[in-house]
Amino acid sequence: MRKPFDIKRYPGFFPITCLCLFLLYTPLIVVMVYSFNDSNSITNWGGMSLRWYEEVFYGVESQKFKKAAFNSLSIAICAAITATTLAVCAAMAMLRTGVFRGQTLSFALINLPLMVPEIVTAVATLVFFSAIGFKTGYASILIAHIVFCIPFAYLPIAARMQSVDATYEQAAQDLYATRFEAFRLVLLPLILPGVISGFLLAFIISLDDFIITNFVKGAGIETLPTAIFGSVKQGIKPSIMAISTLLLLLSVVFVTLSYFVGRKGQQTP
Repeated sequence: MRKPFDIKRYPGFFPITCLCLFLLYTPLIVVMVYSFNDSNSITNWGGMSLRWYEEVFYGVESQKFKKAAFNSLSIAICAAITATTLAVCAAMAMLRTGVFRGQTLSFALINLPLMVPEIVTAVATLVFFSAIGFKTGYASILIAHIVFCIPFAYLPIAARMQSVDATYEQAAQDLYATRFEAFRLVLLPLILPGVISGFLLAFIISLDDFIITNFVKGAGIETLPTAIFGSVKQGIKPSIMAISTLLLLLSVVFVTLSYFVGRKGQQTP
């Protein structure tokens, strides 16, 4: 009997994996280590210190970064909530209404932002806003993030909904529940791990986004990634490494939560 193909046993797989992990994570580790450097230099080690984290919260540029962080968090929360709500509606339409004309095209459109290069999405969004005369600023960032985050929220929600048999809702409707009651009382609790996972993914994608934000933000408004980029253009400072480390840790926490929530949802019948 022929053994199934196992890519982990393919010659060269392990060293290539190690090389990719090294190239991917070594710069992040270097940034994290040097964020605790007591020296003003970003290359010479001067001992352990938390001075640059103090600089982030109480330094000369602290107000700029605090305002940028508030913009990032508020946009990410609003974009994640809206994108998750739309993703739930899209999953219901795709998976609970049967086969309909244009279903494949609709699925492709929902997932299109995942396949199109982000720079193309950013340019197209900016051109669209300019064509309709929409002023760039906070609202333009929020709208762009909502659209971009929908597929990231949709995938875990759709995956969880596919694992839930439609007979649960049919049984609820047989017991005189309306379609909305069947959704609210039966389906929604069952797909809740997928919804939470989708929300967390959409939140962190919006929080970390730079390319689209940089194109559509307009003058006078900054998010944390664009504020970091603006400071880096004037020269890399150790305080930038501290901010980057905090942002990285926040991203890791949310991605980890999303993973465990999604895994728990897969184990739930």
